[in-house]
Amino acid sequence: MTSSFHETRWTLVSRSRGEDAQAKAALSELCEAYYAPVMAFLRRDGRAEDVARDLAHDFFAKLLAGGTIDGADPLRGKFRSYLLTVLKRFAANQREHDRAAKRGGGQIHAVIDGDSDTTGAGLQIADTSIEAPDAAFDRQWALTLLARALARLESEMRDEGKSEHFDGLKPWLTAEADATPQSEVAAKLGMSIEAIKVAVHRLRKRFRDAVKAEISQTVSDADTVREEMDSLMVALRK
Repeated sequence: MTSSFHETRWTLVSRSRGEDAQAKAALSELCEAYYAPVMAFLRRDGRAEDVARDLAHDFFAKLLAGGTIDGADPLRGKFRSYLLTVLKRFAANQREHDRAAKRGGGQIHAVIDGDSDTTGAGLQIADTSIEAPDAAFDRQWALTLLARALARLESEMRDEGKSEHFDGLKPWLTAEADATPQSEVAAKLGMSIEAIKVAVHRLRKRFRDAVKAEISQTVSDADTVREEMDSLMVALRK
């Protein structure tokens, strides 16, 4: 592992430290990339939609205020894991704050439905079929990362003048391929069926590379990129 990997791959986190405009812009980009996973965690942790949104804004406001991100260390590996740890601590502190505000009523509040608010009285048994907050965070992280990678690839191909090529073959990067006959796309692009198969294979490789590029923004080394690729696949299967 070379030192240049840290300089070029832990890009967003390293740029987000400091008080200048560049640091604020990098931190804002990090927040944008992780907003949906944070919301998924808070919703599965029992917050109603509007409450989760307010808490997410508070959480990212603390990050944007500076200081919190300084604890992220590229030598320790995954920024995703670091952020989830900070988020869980934030959520626990907020829950304790809410409990303290309501203390004295003699009631215990627990949530079964992840879409419920914490207003039900009495102790209820948790439904184990509901996705855990950590799993919800990871799944939304995976979906968001794939979307960012797809947008990156689309931008690259449009810059190369291959917009029609990308639009025609995009279904083979998503779940829409079964509804699109290769013969139809081949005729539209003026290519043979065999050429389409080769083009799809190459596009999938480029998409995988784009996913790796997104992951490598916030991990410490190439080995961790591979670990995160495995984690992404596991998260999507859940």
